[in-house]
Amino acid sequence: MFLQQLINGITIGSTYALVAIGYSMVFGVLELINFANGSVYMLGGYLTLMLYTGLVGSFGLSFGLGLLLTALVGYTIDRFGLRRLREKKVPKIAGLITTLGFSQIIENAVRIFFGSETKPYPNMLDFGQVTFGNVTITSSQVIILMISILLMLLTSVTVYRTKMGKAMLAVSQSQEASQLMGINVNGIISLTFMISSILAAIAGTLVGMYYQNIDASMGASVGMKALASAVLGGVGVLPGAMVGGVLMGIFETLGASYISSGYRDAISFAILIIVILFKPSGLFGRKQINKV
Repeated sequence: MFLQQLINGITIGSTYALVAIGYSMVFGVLELINFANGSVYMLGGYLTLMLYTGLVGSFGLSFGLGLLLTALVGYTIDRFGLRRLREKKVPKIAGLITTLGFSQIIENAVRIFFGSETKPYPNMLDFGQVTFGNVTITSSQVIILMISILLMLLTSVTVYRTKMGKAMLAVSQSQEASQLMGINVNGIISLTFMISSILAAIAGTLVGMYYQNIDASMGASVGMKALASAVLGGVGVLPGAMVGGVLMGIFETLGASYISSGYRDAISFAILIIVILFKPSGLFGRKQINKV
């Protein structure tokens, strides 16, 4: 029982980690929480489903087009919602409220165009299952975990080992200095939003296939859990977001199994609060010293 729930928790936690990485990337560059990321997660799943069932017919092509459209949404959030605010040097709270506004726009647009009812989702990852005693491991769980790990590693390598990643790190340190060094600051920030949106869309599609259904309200709860995962691991630290997402999935699943499924969200956030009380910077974050 415990091992089965642990496997289930790691699987769903790996999808939380993908969304949490997006939160950490945006925060690392802008010191801004992108509250629209949860809605983008939901939108990515819907776009793939609607393209597959209504227009394209090929799931792989629908998935690719869905990612491109979701990346465009991420670019739109920055280009038409946040860039003007940066140019006017308004307080960061204005940007946070803007992302909240985009979140509501995306969620309501999905309800208008696709409906608010739960929709069945085809599981393209179902190739059977293997049973070891009382533990059952499905092909969906293995593939989701492998895809998540691959994307986590790829994102980490991109941020910490490539020229583009070094530009992101430079912008996170000082936008003014980065601009003087010839870095296209606005382009780097928009690219960060696009990568964050793509990761969220992939997670939304994987979760849709895993549970074999999708609904317009899934973005709000997962968005908060992914944000909690990023805070748990240390906001702005990609490895921390990965670990935080997996831990959040494990906490949630074990709590639902051994206490009550109705308290699964409360248990996860209660553990988060405890961690923050004793280590406010998160598991992998560092305390920042502000000089006056």
